[in-house]
Amino acid sequence: MRNERGGTSVPALAVLILLGVVAAIGIFGNKDHHKNVDLTTLAASTTATTIATAPLDTDPFAGTGGLVVHPRTEAALFSSPDADDAFGKIGPTQFGPTWLPVVDQTDGWLRVLLPSKPNRSTGWIQDEDLDRASSSYLIRVHTSSRTLELFHNNLSLGTWKAGVGATKTPTPPGRTFLLGSIIDHKRSASPVVLPLGAHSPTLDTFGGGPGTVAIHGWPNPHVFGAAISAGCVRVPKTALADLQKVPLGTLVLIDSK
Repeated sequence: MRNERGGTSVPALAVLILLGVVAAIGIFGNKDHHKNVDLTTLAASTTATTIATAPLDTDPFAGTGGLVVHPRTEAALFSSPDADDAFGKIGPTQFGPTWLPVVDQTDGWLRVLLPSKPNRSTGWIQDEDLDRASSSYLIRVHTSSRTLELFHNNLSLGTWKAGVGATKTPTPPGRTFLLGSIIDHKRSASPVVLPLGAHSPTLDTFGGGPGTVAIHGWPNPHVFGAAISAGCVRVPKTALADLQKVPLGTLVLIDSK
């Protein structure tokens, strides 16, 4: 509709503005279009599963800002914020509540480390229905010097000799995280077990489990400082007592130093 001077009339202009607002909502509201994903069709990321399509960590030896998140309900996992389809899902519990370290973020999205195979798996989740926390701890495992270091607010709380994976069953390098904290008095070797979000690269299972790498104790002190385990990290009781205070989701950096 045009006026006598060839311009657009006021009512028509109002319609055009309204259409522009609707279009803008359609463009900028796209980040919500993933909410209707059918989660029942997706594989769950757990320590017992493999999701081959998960994108791998692009900076596997870097630190983080300490941000960790807990999904209150099942959340869809995407290869990128722009991906149309989800490749999996992450639930609110693993060995207790699921806390995941954030390794990257953008508007409305967080990239987290995952507990499933392959090692260094990551996924993007929407920044909603999440509990947030910050871990000021960092665990470092050095497989060549066979030591474990614990830091809090960048200050060392201790360094201990540790038993690490043998040559044929190595402890996997890269960044992972504290997935759980278990006390099982039926385990004579170490009632306290701290599972990580990493797995043996050579064994599909040990002890009947899915090959999850863990930090735990050992009754024989001769293993500390030796490359002797099936991939797990064996530490003295003094180290284990301090490590039990570390919150779930805390970053664990494993290197060959």
